[in-house]
Amino acid sequence: MSMPPGLPGKLRPGSRVLLRTDLNVPIESGRITADERIRASLPTICRLQQARCRVLVMSHLGRPREGQYDAAASLKPVAAALAERLGEPVGFRRDWIDGVKSRPGSVTLLENVRFLEGETGNSDALGRRMAALCDLYVMDAFGSAHRAHASTHAVARHAPRACAGPLLRRELRMLQRALENPVRPLVAIVGGAKVSTKIEVLERLAEVADELIVGGGIANTFMAAAGLNIGDSLHEPKQLALARRLMAPSSKRRATVPLPQDVVCEIPGSHEPVIREADEVRQGERIMDVGPKTRKHYGRLVKNARTVIWNGPLGVFEDPRFAAGTEALGRAIAASRAFSIAGGGDTLAAVGSFRVKSKMSYLSTGGGAFLEYAAGRTLPAVEILNTVTS
Repeated sequence: MSMPPGLPGKLRPGSRVLLRTDLNVPIESGRITADERIRASLPTICRLQQARCRVLVMSHLGRPREGQYDAAASLKPVAAALAERLGEPVGFRRDWIDGVKSRPGSVTLLENVRFLEGETGNSDALGRRMAALCDLYVMDAFGSAHRAHASTHAVARHAPRACAGPLLRRELRMLQRALENPVRPLVAIVGGAKVSTKIEVLERLAEVADELIVGGGIANTFMAAAGLNIGDSLHEPKQLALARRLMAPSSKRRATVPLPQDVVCEIPGSHEPVIREADEVRQGERIMDVGPKTRKHYGRLVKNARTVIWNGPLGVFEDPRFAAGTEALGRAIAASRAFSIAGGGDTLAAVGSFRVKSKMSYLSTGGGAFLEYAAGRTLPAVEILNTVTS
């Protein structure tokens, strides 16, 4: 995927800049509980502000019913948080599609784009109305780059000028470094509940990685495919054939798939978990994490790696009884000399929980976009920028 052009070297003071960011942050009782995406957006906003542009910031929040206002999905709390981070007032406009008055150097956050009819349908008419608000459209929301929506796609077709923001370009550079020309060995970790949601990611990483570590329900499916008894553990019987194919030697697939040597199981009627050898799980038991032997083995693989890409935990890390595998993996990556990139909501939560965030080479702000890129798919928001600027 080619890199779209970035911000112009010189920005005209007073120009209207429509900046699409990803401010889709978790909010509970009006309070933002994780502000990483807000912080990630600040450098671009500050750069535009310092150039004395009139900055109009667009984002979505949650999944409200399109075309209807929903106070629970309002970006108003984000405007206050953004103002606090910037150290100066940030305007907020609930009704903005017909025009916004602002002054040079100001920042105005526009209400949730998904309150507008036609946003998720990539309405061309809505894209035109958005484009009429600006002299320059800047797409900087990597977390939404895999969606062809009006605010990420149609608007770029009609804006007087369009480009990629610094954050979007940095995300692409980091992923290209990890996946397209990695320093080897490349270790990829893919965790999660279902193989079916990550089929293309697993297939591509099996081709480009040297080691493909699987975790969570995905690992259970691979263990079942290898003929191991997994008790009542979460898995997908319909994906056993795929798992067998990915584990089988092939000239097309480079990676080996190491399976857990031991696991941590939950036993019905008992609060205390038990460690089992991988071939000794009993009926009624549920695999919830990897065991100490497996942690050490995966740690050695990571130690020898020169590139690590991580998406998804190894177990149910939210429960302290089953957090050791994911924590050990995070600490092994943090201690390694590999270039490491982590992405996905659960992964970032784990990285934050185990306090290894600062030791990762790069934390991706995208979840779905991260997976789409890792699967080798084209990101629509990037494709349209390359089209309109070529």
